Amino acid sequence: MKNDLTTTFLNFVLAALVILGVLFAVLSMKRTRDFRAVTPFAMQANTKAMMMQSLVSDVTAYNAQVKNPEIARLLQSFQPKPAH
Repeated sequence: MKNDLTTTFLNFVLAALVILGVLFAVLSMKRTRDFRAVTPFAMQANTKAMMMQSLVSDVTAYNAQVKNPEIARLLQSFQPKPAH
């Protein structure tokens, strides 16, 4: 009798682990699909951010030669904020 109870319990544990394994596999596939859908947008945003940083750097170099206070004031808004 004890052997039947142990076998039944272990079968329930095995079934629960199989169900959890399938659930984790489905969640993993969904997250991978979502990540692949978002990746091109992230790459595009990163490219635009690098272009803006390059532009700010060029304007900073130009302002070092010309010394325009209006440009200096605008460049201050693009300076990174210090972390607290």
